[in-house]
Parts: sequence; structure tokens; C-alpha cells
Amino acid sequence: MTFEHVNSAVQAQGLEIHGSLHPRRSPVTGLTTGTLVLLGTAGAFWPAFTASAEYSDGAPDPVDRWSRRVVSALAQRFSATAHFPFGGPPYAPFINWALASGRAFSSPSQMMVHDQVGLMISFRGALHFADEIDIPPAPTAPSPCDTCADKPCLTSCPVGAFVDGGPYNLQPCHQHLDSDKGTECMAHGCIARRACPLSLGANRDFSQSSHHMRYFHFI
Repeated sequence: MTFEHVNSAVQAQGLEIHGSLHPRRSPVTGLTTGTLVLLGTAGAFWPAFTASAEYSDGAPDPVDRWSRRVVSALAQRFSATAHFPFGGPPYAPFINWALASGRAFSSPSQMMVHDQVGLMISFRGALHFADEIDIPPAPTAPSPCDTCADKPCLTSCPVGAFVDGGPYNLQPCHQHLDSDKGTECMAHGCIARRACPLSLGANRDFSQSSHHMRYFHFI
């Protein structure tokens, strides 16, 4: 089994590897050995998900249930342990793992930013392998936010819900989404997240963002 083999199987499910690490070399919470691979949504995720039984069966939490089925199957295929960012408490420390991978950073808005998909990062699970397998070296570059002069994640929100260093101002955000002026965010996703130049790399379908916004705002 190689990293490339795992990556091909992950991509076939509409997911991408958005970070990987060896806990022995990059200490993280909860793990000390082996190899950890973090899985997030790819551009092919939404078509795969909307063709699934979870999408159409009317039961709660369809994305989480899809993720548990798909990632668990990958774990079984590769004799790995599956972890998920939902289903708690307690919750698996995905933020800690992502930051340790060298591919994710805390943005000025305090939202997590990824080096390829920006503020549209969406982890759906992780695979932990007992052995250390060869993985791509983590990027050595600092956070992409360090060279982002305009910082649109702070300036594009219509109600100024994000300030440099936080905290996120939840109340005006939800009030905006309740109003007619919130239609753009509800239909196409958070304006501040989409404003990040790297977010274009997620190739995110507006329907996917709208689905997540409904869960964030109403459920």
C-alpha cells in the first residue's frame, strides 16, 4: 500500500487528501504513531453525495451519514482506523491535526484556511494507519494569509461579523441571514469564505454551500 494508492481510492469517492502527517514526528493530540491522512471534500463530492441514498432518504444529517459510510469503507479496505469531526462529544481534534499537517492555518478571521482550498476547507473524516507510510513532505511556506494584502475575509462580510483576531460575531450574522439581504449568503455560501482567493481552489458547487448554510442557520 502506498500514499498514491490511498489517494486514488479517496479521489474515486469525491474526496481529497487535505493533509497528512506522522504523529511521531509531528506531535498531535490523541495519536503518537503511524500515519494520519485527513480527508476533505473535492469538486466531485457534491455529485457523488447527491446521487447517494443518504441525500434522498429524508433522514437527519445526510452529509455526516454519507461521510461515515464512505470513510469507514476506506478504512476497512486499507486496514486503517476511521475518525470523524462529528458524532461527539467528545470530538476528534481535527483542528489540532489540520494545523499540525502544515497545510492549514488560522486566518485573521479565525476561520481555518487551507493552502489549496482556502476557507472552503471541509473535513469529512480521517484515516489513521498503524504503520508509517511515505507521505508528501509538508509545505514549508508560512500561512498564505501572511502575504494576502487585502484580507477580504475581514472586509467582505456585509455585517462585519469578522474582525482581525476574532471573536466571530454570531448574532449579526444570523440576523443578516434572516433578512432579505442574506439571500446571497444562503444561496451561494458565506461571502467572507468565498472572498478568500484560495477558496476558488475548492471548486465548490453553490448547492453544496447552500446545503451547509441551511444547517448552520436553521438546524
